[in-house]
Amino acid sequence: MAMLRRSFLVVAAGTAVAFGQWSNYPTQGPRGQEGKIDLAGPPPKTHTGKPDFSGLWEQAPENPKPSEVSYNGLPPLPFAIPRAEGDPPTAQFFNIGGGFKDGLPFTPWAAALRAERKGNNAKDNPDAHCLPMGLTQLHMHIQPRKVVQTEREIVLLYEANGNTRQILLDGRALPKDATPWWYGYSIGHWDGETLVVETTGFRDDVWLDVDGSPLTSSGKITERWRRPKFGLMQIDLTIEDPKAYTKPFTVRVNHRLMPDTELMEFVCEERDGVHYQGK
Repeated sequence: MAMLRRSFLVVAAGTAVAFGQWSNYPTQGPRGQEGKIDLAGPPPKTHTGKPDFSGLWEQAPENPKPSEVSYNGLPPLPFAIPRAEGDPPTAQFFNIGGGFKDGLPFTPWAAALRAERKGNNAKDNPDAHCLPMGLTQLHMHIQPRKVVQTEREIVLLYEANGNTRQILLDGRALPKDATPWWYGYSIGHWDGETLVVETTGFRDDVWLDVDGSPLTSSGKITERWRRPKFGLMQIDLTIEDPKAYTKPFTVRVNHRLMPDTELMEFVCEERDGVHYQGK
Protein backbone atom coordinates (compact mmCIF):
# COMPACT_ATOMS: atom_id res chain seq x y z
CA MET A 1 0.00 0.00 0.00
CA ALA A 2 1.31 3.41 -0.93
CA MET A 3 0.61 6.29 1.45
CA LEU A 4 1.01 9.93 0.50
CA ARG A 5 1.24 13.01 2.66
CA ARG A 6 -1.63 15.45 2.54
CA SER A 7 0.38 18.26 0.98
CA PHE A 8 2.61 18.15 -2.06
CA LEU A 9 5.18 20.47 -3.57
CA VAL A 10 6.36 20.06 -7.15
CA VAL A 11 9.28 22.09 -8.47
CA ALA A 12 9.56 22.21 -12.25
CA ALA A 13 11.46 24.64 -14.46
CA GLY A 14 12.22 26.79 -11.45
CA THR A 15 8.54 27.18 -10.50
CA ALA A 16 7.06 25.85 -7.27
CA VAL A 17 3.50 24.63 -7.59
CA ALA A 18 1.44 23.45 -4.62
CA PHE A 19 -1.38 20.98 -5.15
CA GLY A 20 -4.24 20.57 -2.71
CA GLN A 21 -7.79 19.32 -2.49
CA TRP A 22 -10.49 21.44 -0.88
CA SER A 23 -9.48 24.97 -0.07
CA ASN A 24 -9.23 25.49 3.67
CA TYR A 25 -12.78 25.97 4.92
CA PRO A 26 -13.32 27.00 8.54
CA THR A 27 -14.52 24.38 10.98
CA GLN A 28 -17.36 25.56 13.18
CA GLY A 29 -16.27 25.92 16.79
CA PRO A 30 -14.63 28.19 19.39
CA ARG A 31 -11.70 30.26 18.14
CA GLY A 32 -8.95 32.14 19.94
CA GLN A 33 -7.59 35.62 19.34
CA GLU A 34 -5.44 34.39 16.44
CA GLY A 35 -8.49 32.94 14.73
CA LYS A 36 -7.48 29.32 15.29
CA ILE A 37 -9.83 26.67 16.66
CA ASP A 38 -9.55 26.47 20.45
CA LEU A 39 -8.70 22.77 20.72
CA ALA A 40 -8.79 22.98 24.53
CA GLY A 41 -12.30 24.42 24.51
CA PRO A 42 -15.43 22.60 25.64
CA PRO A 43 -16.73 19.82 23.40
CA PRO A 44 -19.76 20.48 21.20
CA LYS A 45 -23.15 18.98 22.03
CA THR A 46 -26.00 17.74 19.88
CA HIS A 47 -29.50 19.17 20.18
CA THR A 48 -30.25 16.34 22.63
CA GLY A 49 -27.34 17.39 24.87
CA LYS A 50 -25.05 14.47 24.03
CA PRO A 51 -21.41 14.89 22.94
CA ASP A 52 -21.05 15.46 19.21
CA PHE A 53 -18.11 13.49 17.76
CA SER A 54 -18.51 14.93 14.27
CA GLY A 55 -15.33 16.13 12.63
CA LEU A 56 -12.12 15.05 10.97
CA TRP A 57 -9.71 13.23 13.29
CA GLU A 58 -6.24 11.75 13.31
CA GLN A 59 -4.47 9.48 15.79
CA ALA A 60 -2.75 11.55 18.51
CA PRO A 61 0.47 10.52 20.30
CA GLU A 62 0.44 11.07 24.06
CA ASN A 63 3.93 12.52 24.52
CA PRO A 64 5.07 14.17 21.29
CA LYS A 65 8.15 16.37 21.17
CA PRO A 66 7.34 20.12 21.07
CA SER A 67 8.71 20.42 17.52
CA GLU A 68 7.11 17.20 16.28
CA VAL A 69 4.45 17.41 13.59
CA SER A 70 1.98 14.68 12.76
CA TYR A 71 1.90 12.65 9.54
CA ASN A 72 -0.72 15.11 8.35
CA GLY A 73 1.40 18.15 9.20
CA LEU A 74 -0.20 19.29 12.48
CA PRO A 75 1.73 20.44 15.56
CA PRO A 76 1.16 18.73 18.94
CA LEU A 77 -2.01 19.51 20.87
CA PRO A 78 -1.63 22.64 23.04
CA PHE A 79 -2.39 20.62 26.18
CA ALA A 80 -1.29 17.34 27.72
CA ILE A 81 -3.56 14.41 26.93
CA PRO A 82 -5.13 13.45 30.27
CA ARG A 83 -4.15 10.15 31.82
CA ALA A 84 -5.06 8.87 35.28
CA GLU A 85 -3.83 5.95 37.32
CA GLY A 86 -5.57 2.79 36.18
CA ASP A 87 -6.24 4.03 32.64
CA PRO A 88 -5.65 1.40 29.93
CA PRO A 89 -2.38 1.49 27.97
CA THR A 90 -2.26 3.22 24.63
CA ALA A 91 -2.72 0.91 21.65
CA GLN A 92 0.16 0.73 19.18
CA PHE A 93 -0.31 0.34 15.44
CA PHE A 94 2.19 -2.46 14.93
CA ASN A 95 1.59 -4.18 18.27
CA ILE A 96 -1.72 -3.34 19.88
CA GLY A 97 -0.54 -4.86 23.17
CA GLY A 98 2.81 -3.09 23.25
CA GLY A 99 1.78 -1.14 26.33
CA PHE A 100 1.25 -4.25 28.47
CA LYS A 101 4.24 -5.31 30.55
CA ASP A 102 3.66 -8.99 29.83
CA GLY A 103 2.10 -8.61 26.40
CA LEU A 104 -1.36 -9.77 25.37
CA PRO A 105 -2.99 -12.84 26.98
CA PHE A 106 -2.80 -15.01 23.87
CA THR A 107 -4.08 -18.55 23.79
CA PRO A 108 -1.47 -20.99 22.46
CA TRP A 109 -3.25 -21.06 19.10
CA ALA A 110 -3.28 -17.26 18.79
CA ALA A 111 0.35 -16.91 19.90
CA ALA A 112 1.44 -19.35 17.19
CA LEU A 113 -0.67 -17.61 14.54
CA ARG A 114 0.66 -14.15 15.41
CA ALA A 115 4.25 -15.47 15.39
CA GLU A 116 3.65 -16.93 11.93
CA ARG A 117 2.10 -13.72 10.60
CA LYS A 118 4.87 -11.54 12.02
CA GLY A 119 7.53 -14.00 10.87
CA ASN A 120 6.25 -13.58 7.32
CA ASN A 121 6.76 -9.81 7.57
CA ALA A 122 2.97 -9.38 7.75
CA LYS A 123 2.68 -10.02 4.02
CA ASP A 124 -0.85 -11.39 4.49
CA ASN A 125 -2.12 -8.35 6.36
CA PRO A 126 -5.36 -7.41 4.56
CA ASP A 127 -4.04 -3.88 4.15
CA ALA A 128 -1.25 -5.24 1.97
CA HIS A 129 -3.85 -6.56 -0.47
CA CYS A 130 -6.22 -3.59 -0.47
CA LEU A 131 -8.67 -5.46 1.74
CA PRO A 132 -10.41 -3.95 4.79
CA MET A 133 -8.21 -3.56 7.85
CA GLY A 134 -9.31 -4.51 11.34
CA LEU A 135 -11.22 -1.83 13.24
CA THR A 136 -8.35 -1.38 15.66
CA GLN A 137 -5.88 -0.83 12.80
CA LEU A 138 -8.18 1.90 11.46
CA HIS A 139 -8.41 3.51 14.92
CA MET A 140 -4.60 3.62 15.12
CA HIS A 141 -3.91 4.49 11.47
CA ILE A 142 -2.04 7.69 10.68
CA GLN A 143 -4.45 8.61 7.90
CA PRO A 144 -7.51 10.61 9.02
CA ARG A 145 -11.06 9.48 9.66
CA LYS A 146 -14.23 11.56 9.43
CA VAL A 147 -17.08 11.11 11.89
CA VAL A 148 -20.59 12.00 10.72
CA GLN A 149 -23.07 11.84 13.61
CA THR A 150 -26.86 11.93 13.67
CA GLU A 151 -29.31 11.01 16.41
CA ARG A 152 -29.81 7.52 14.93
CA GLU A 153 -26.36 6.58 13.61
CA ILE A 154 -22.69 7.41 13.28
CA VAL A 155 -20.87 6.92 10.00
CA LEU A 156 -17.07 6.78 9.88
CA LEU A 157 -15.26 7.54 6.65
CA TYR A 158 -11.67 6.34 6.76
CA GLU A 159 -9.18 7.83 4.34
CA ALA A 160 -7.11 4.65 4.64
CA ASN A 161 -8.20 2.36 1.80
CA GLY A 162 -11.44 4.33 1.48
CA ASN A 163 -13.10 2.26 4.21
CA THR A 164 -16.55 2.98 5.70
CA ARG A 165 -18.18 1.88 8.96
CA GLN A 166 -21.61 2.50 10.49
CA ILE A 167 -22.67 2.48 14.16
CA LEU A 168 -26.44 2.26 14.63
CA LEU A 169 -27.95 4.19 17.55
CA ASP A 170 -31.63 3.45 16.90
CA GLY A 171 -32.11 0.92 19.71
CA ARG A 172 -31.82 -2.28 17.72
CA ALA A 173 -30.04 -5.36 19.11
CA LEU A 174 -26.98 -7.02 17.63
CA PRO A 175 -27.96 -9.53 14.93
CA LYS A 176 -27.76 -13.25 15.62
CA ASP A 177 -26.18 -15.69 13.14
CA ALA A 178 -25.30 -12.78 10.85
CA THR A 179 -23.12 -13.12 7.78
CA PRO A 180 -19.55 -12.36 9.00
CA TRP A 181 -18.25 -8.92 8.05
CA TRP A 182 -14.76 -7.44 8.11
CA TYR A 183 -15.94 -4.74 10.54
CA GLY A 184 -18.73 -6.72 12.16
CA TYR A 185 -22.04 -5.17 13.18
CA SER A 186 -22.00 -2.17 15.53
CA ILE A 187 -24.70 -0.74 17.79
CA GLY A 188 -24.34 2.05 20.32
CA HIS A 189 -26.05 3.48 23.38
CA TRP A 190 -25.32 6.35 25.75
CA ASP A 191 -23.97 5.97 29.26
CA GLY A 192 -24.11 9.57 30.42
CA GLU A 193 -21.51 11.49 28.39
CA THR A 194 -19.95 8.27 27.05
CA LEU A 195 -21.02 6.47 23.88
CA VAL A 196 -20.79 2.70 24.35
CA VAL A 197 -20.40 0.76 21.08
CA GLU A 198 -20.69 -3.04 20.87
CA THR A 199 -19.49 -4.91 17.79
CA THR A 200 -19.80 -8.61 16.93
CA GLY A 201 -20.20 -10.68 13.78
CA PHE A 202 -16.60 -10.52 12.60
CA ARG A 203 -14.94 -12.69 10.00
CA ASP A 204 -12.61 -15.35 11.32
CA ASP A 205 -9.42 -13.77 9.97
CA VAL A 206 -9.28 -10.21 11.36
CA TRP A 207 -5.91 -8.58 12.14
CA LEU A 208 -5.98 -6.25 15.16
CA ASP A 209 -2.57 -4.77 14.32
CA VAL A 210 0.17 -4.89 11.70
CA ASP A 211 1.96 -7.77 13.45
CA GLY A 212 -1.15 -9.93 13.18
CA SER A 213 -2.72 -10.18 16.63
CA PRO A 214 -5.87 -12.11 15.70
CA LEU A 215 -9.58 -11.60 16.19
CA THR A 216 -11.96 -14.40 15.24
CA SER A 217 -15.67 -14.83 14.61
CA SER A 218 -16.15 -15.46 18.35
CA GLY A 219 -14.75 -12.01 19.17
CA LYS A 220 -16.46 -8.92 20.51
CA ILE A 221 -15.18 -5.35 20.71
CA THR A 222 -16.73 -2.86 23.15
CA GLU A 223 -15.74 0.78 22.65
CA ARG A 224 -16.27 3.68 25.04
CA TRP A 225 -16.12 7.01 23.20
CA ARG A 226 -15.52 10.31 25.03
CA ARG A 227 -14.79 13.85 23.88
CA PRO A 228 -13.31 15.63 26.91
CA LYS A 229 -12.20 18.68 24.91
CA PHE A 230 -13.13 20.24 21.60
CA GLY A 231 -9.94 18.92 20.01
CA LEU A 232 -9.64 15.55 21.78
CA MET A 233 -11.54 12.28 21.40
CA GLN A 234 -10.60 9.21 23.46
CA ILE A 235 -11.79 5.69 22.70
CA ASP A 236 -11.20 2.75 25.05
CA LEU A 237 -11.54 -0.64 23.36
CA THR A 238 -12.17 -3.86 25.27
CA ILE A 239 -11.52 -6.97 23.21
CA GLU A 240 -12.98 -10.34 24.12
CA ASP A 241 -12.30 -13.48 22.10
CA PRO A 242 -12.08 -16.81 23.95
CA LYS A 243 -10.49 -18.49 20.94
CA ALA A 244 -7.63 -15.99 20.76
CA TYR A 245 -7.23 -14.59 24.31
CA THR A 246 -7.41 -16.13 27.77
CA LYS A 247 -9.13 -13.01 29.15
CA PRO A 248 -10.45 -9.66 27.86
CA PHE A 249 -8.06 -6.71 27.59
CA THR A 250 -8.56 -2.97 27.13
CA VAL A 251 -6.47 -0.40 25.24
CA ARG A 252 -6.95 3.30 24.49
CA VAL A 253 -6.65 5.29 21.29
CA ASN A 254 -6.42 9.10 21.38
CA HIS A 255 -7.62 11.20 18.45
CA ARG A 256 -7.05 14.89 17.79
CA LEU A 257 -9.28 17.12 15.69
CA MET A 258 -8.01 18.26 12.28
CA PRO A 259 -9.73 21.64 11.80
CA ASP A 260 -10.24 23.54 8.57
CA THR A 261 -9.50 20.64 6.23
CA GLU A 262 -11.18 17.61 4.66
CA LEU A 263 -10.53 14.02 3.65
CA MET A 264 -8.63 13.42 0.44
CA GLU A 265 -9.41 10.66 -2.02
CA PHE A 266 -7.51 7.43 -1.51
CA VAL A 267 -7.44 4.54 -3.96
CA CYS A 268 -5.52 1.37 -3.12
CA GLU A 269 -4.04 -0.62 -6.00
CA GLU A 270 -3.79 -4.32 -5.30
CA ARG A 271 -0.57 -4.57 -7.29
CA ASP A 272 1.18 -2.76 -4.43
CA GLY A 273 0.91 -6.01 -2.47
CA VAL A 274 3.87 -7.48 -4.37
CA HIS A 275 6.15 -5.22 -2.33
CA TYR A 276 5.31 -7.12 0.86
CA GLN A 277 7.92 -9.87 0.99
CA GLY A 278 7.42 -12.86 3.27
CA LYS A 279 9.92 -15.42 4.42
